[in-house]
Amino acid sequence: MLECLERATGPQPAHAVIWLHGLGADAGDFWPIVPELRLPPKPAWRFVFPNAPVRNVTLNGGMPMRAWFDLDSLDPPTTADGEGMDASCAALEALVQREERRGIARRNIVLAGFSQGGAIAARTALVADRPVGGMLALSTYIPASESSRRGAGAAGLACFVAHGRCDEVLPLRLGLELRDNLKAAGCQVQWHEYEMGHQVCAEEIVGIAAFLRARADRAVAA
Repeated sequence: MLECLERATGPQPAHAVIWLHGLGADAGDFWPIVPELRLPPKPAWRFVFPNAPVRNVTLNGGMPMRAWFDLDSLDPPTTADGEGMDASCAALEALVQREERRGIARRNIVLAGFSQGGAIAARTALVADRPVGGMLALSTYIPASESSRRGAGAAGLACFVAHGRCDEVLPLRLGLELRDNLKAAGCQVQWHEYEMGHQVCAEEIVGIAAFLRARADRAVAA
């Protein structure tokens, strides 16, 4: 099981977000975003921030860093590390199942990821046999080699997909390709573009919060 940081918005969480960081970052990268979302105290959310394993990354000259898989280039994102992607997706699924054992229904679990972490969140959601409650795909992409893989869990999945128009790391067209792939898989996609680079902006945080509140409201209605 991956080591994780956790932060809850109140006692006895009924919903969870498992949020994967980007290449070279760590579990603390998005820790400060939880209070910025200003979610209501009920129903409470548990935010789970896992650490990626440390591995040598070809893109950065073989330097060891936290990464969800090895990467050869960014434009286009290419990798020969199918095993690394498989292992990270399996590790994310294991965290989902742990939340289920802790009493949170799968339909109340949202997968989230930024940049490389978003690629793992998207791939996991696309190939899953059972749907989760939603996905946040932030400034990310899906490798071309993975774009045709589909699982039963993709159909109808609510997805918040966001990208910066000025992203200097992953060009906007990669986010558009991800959006189109998710739509082709039958996902319900909310697409958002922001005047920003490779980052998360204040307007985006407002949008993420609205998406999560809508997931909670839908769960209550069900």
